[in-house]
Amino acid sequence: MSRYVFTSESVTEGHPDKICDQVSDAVLDALLAQDPASRVACETVVNTGLCLITGEVTTQARVDFNSLVRGVIEKIGYSGARAGGFDAHSCAVLVALDQQSPDIAQGVDEADDHDGDPLDLIGAGDQGIMFGFACNETPELMPLPISLAHRLARRLAELRHDGSLEYLLPDGKTQVSVVYENDLPVAIDTILISTQHTPEIDGISEAEALRERIANDLWKHLVEPATSDLSIQPSRETTRFLVNPTGKFVVGGPQGDAGLTGRKIIVDTYGGTARHGGGAF
Repeated sequence: MSRYVFTSESVTEGHPDKICDQVSDAVLDALLAQDPASRVACETVVNTGLCLITGEVTTQARVDFNSLVRGVIEKIGYSGARAGGFDAHSCAVLVALDQQSPDIAQGVDEADDHDGDPLDLIGAGDQGIMFGFACNETPELMPLPISLAHRLARRLAELRHDGSLEYLLPDGKTQVSVVYENDLPVAIDTILISTQHTPEIDGISEAEALRERIANDLWKHLVEPATSDLSIQPSRETTRFLVNPTGKFVVGGPQGDAGLTGRKIIVDTYGGTARHGGGAF
């Protein structure tokens, strides 16, 4: 009998890399909405007090990128006193979008090697390797570790947005380790939650006491609801449950770590279960 543990991670919408993904997506959507023929390669960088969008764009659209970027950041939750040091209204927004190189554009206009088939006439600005994957471990045909990690990350954001746990701040990560026997999931070995939070919770400010309070709240409001329909249930007695294992997580988001578009490609696909070609969506 083969037995192993497989681990996948996910991140919340407030993670620096995921902020960048959402900003780049918003730029693409805004340009395509006005000009469906737009060609967009938009990269985003965030750091302390800064959001930079750069890349190559060919479009007839006219977009207020400054307002667009600030709107995305504010919707995530980086605004006002609960922004954790990175604020949509005060951060610098720099735009450095250039036009697509004519050398690349000519390859997109029409494929060089084709036999007249309409689909073969479609050109491409780059080469790439793509993999698809599906399995029967979950109803959505995704591997259980990444599926559960996503559930926890989404639920963590919901608890912050709806005010259920008012001390939660935008940045966070989840990680799930699943035990497999003969390539079938049989148990949840470890659940790890790292979540940004306020410096004090109901008068509690000592690091270990904060971790214990957050862990108890997250098991009740996060883990139990997110796993209630699973055939494999985590248990507080048998599942390792780690919360903010480095201690306090007060400084987070771009204030604590730079972010880049396309650095969460494994999170965005199959959590490491399947191959990946290396390119971002």
